[in-house]
Amino acid sequence: MWQDVIDLHGFYETRTGQVARHLIRHSVRQMWPDVRGQAMLGLGFASPYLRQFRQEAERVLAFMPAPQGVMHWPAEGPYVTTLVDETELPLQDYSVDRVLIVHGIENSDYLKHMLGEVWRVLTGQGRLLVVVPNRRSIWARLERTPLGHGHPYSPTQLKRLLRDNLFVPQRHQHALFIPPTRSPTLLRSATAWERAGQRWFPQIGGVNLIEASKQLYAPTPLRAAERSRRSVLVGVPQVAATLAPAERSRD
Repeated sequence: MWQDVIDLHGFYETRTGQVARHLIRHSVRQMWPDVRGQAMLGLGFASPYLRQFRQEAERVLAFMPAPQGVMHWPAEGPYVTTLVDETELPLQDYSVDRVLIVHGIENSDYLKHMLGEVWRVLTGQGRLLVVVPNRRSIWARLERTPLGHGHPYSPTQLKRLLRDNLFVPQRHQHALFIPPTRSPTLLRSATAWERAGQRWFPQIGGVNLIEASKQLYAPTPLRAAERSRRSVLVGVPQVAATLAPAERSRD
């Protein structure tokens, strides 16, 4: 079940959310150090992690699923957010170089269809990066943060999910080793927690980050019912792309 966009935005306005955003954003940047001239898509609630790419990428879009709701972003300049059906993305085939999914994999009720759409819109050399709560972490057990909702994954489960949907996992790392605390003293030591966790306890990081490429030339056999549906002419569905009113987000 998707979380409400207001709750997600509210979390990132807290001190805990700001620290979490900083640490995860750093890991995202490590995975994608150079996106010059590329088209990027954020899916779910990825806007807190897209700002660092806006002056570098050729184009940055933020798609927010209809059950979650949409929030205008960025606060300055033209908005690049839109409300979508995650099973029918309003993009052409092979039109995006990078897709970043945050607060999406663990929440979608139609995960196979959503990943199928991501596969469709990615270019042949495109890359998918997913940020998903780690089921072994404390963050996944506390509902007061967004990472405590939905279905968390272990690295093995997440890699299997991607392979089952025609993606090839390439690189994996953990992030967010500080506990989900409100203590200002502990939050000020977040960088030290991150260094220690990366070195000594990588399996307990709050989130898994996995980069994957498209698996090409590996069609799966169609079931009889699917083969019969291919002969039926259907209309093209309309996709919702209207911005819903909401308060502006700074990140």
